[in-house]
Amino acid sequence: MLKPTTNDIARAAGVSLATVDRVLNGRPGVRTVTIEKVNRAVEELGYVRDAAATSLARRRFYTLLFILPKTTNEFVAALEAQLEEQGDSSLYQRTALKKVLVPPFDPQALVETLDTLDPEEVDGVAVFGLETPAVRDAVKRTRMRGIAVVALVADLPSSERDYFVGIDNVAAGRTAGQLMGRFVRGAGSILVITGSRLARDHLERRKGFDAVMAEASPQLNVLASVEGRDDPGLIRDVLTEVLEANPDLRGIYSSAGGNSGLLSCLSDSGMRRDLVVIAHELTPSARTALHGGVFDAIISQDTGHLVRSTIRLLKATVDHLPIDPKQERIRIDIYMRENLPAP
Repeated sequence: MLKPTTNDIARAAGVSLATVDRVLNGRPGVRTVTIEKVNRAVEELGYVRDAAATSLARRRFYTLLFILPKTTNEFVAALEAQLEEQGDSSLYQRTALKKVLVPPFDPQALVETLDTLDPEEVDGVAVFGLETPAVRDAVKRTRMRGIAVVALVADLPSSERDYFVGIDNVAAGRTAGQLMGRFVRGAGSILVITGSRLARDHLERRKGFDAVMAEASPQLNVLASVEGRDDPGLIRDVLTEVLEANPDLRGIYSSAGGNSGLLSCLSDSGMRRDLVVIAHELTPSARTALHGGVFDAIISQDTGHLVRSTIRLLKATVDHLPIDPKQERIRIDIYMRENLPAP
């Protein structure tokens, strides 16, 4: 069966081919009743646009911007490496990938960056940052200017972003809780390390973790989260105090992606073999810690998939095309020493 074309839509809607083109591309100058006729014909015919052909015909070139936190966090470094790696291949698909680094956990810096974006220069933006009322409003303003917005790693649900790319963080936290409950022996305390108490991804992980720990391990007392703010020195100092104040500590759940401070503290204090440590993201240092028995498990997400999915979703939004939700679902990976993939 032949695929329907724009000519078929024009005939079915009783309008010109130029009118169909204006409606499909969201250009002004078309009456509401005509737009409805064209959209009805599109739906009835099952018309699906060919993104590659459309881009080639228009000689469309996409510019996509990634706003990332400026930090020594190895997970962010992995995202930057993926952007660089995929940047060359994206050029062949008429897509330029750019990045801007803003201070971590600084909503105002994120707002200022979003408000400077020009729709003549940027087609879509991926945002990795905190959601506050100011950020929410800035995202809305960005979309109103015609720039597609994807929330990356941490969701921005009240900001009316176009899509979210990342794992189900509540499920990730529940997974960590299940592992912790099974690995820890006896009663005692559990510490949770977070980057910021305002970071949605970390809050959701803590929510899932607490829910499972309360159900499965009532003999374990989960302490209040400590904030690391992606600062290795701060994490090391805070953890040293926690270890001294809680001799019954049985486990540590690092819900953030930066683990250098945690590893430094454990090294300085002398590694306790009875201390269960579960962390996030398969970074180089986390891999070494897992292989050496310092970490017991790592919950991770594929940075390559994150970047590829973000690119696809931003371009689909720009071109008003449907997406494949299954293709864009980011998987929760669980690694232990026995199933570490090759570097």
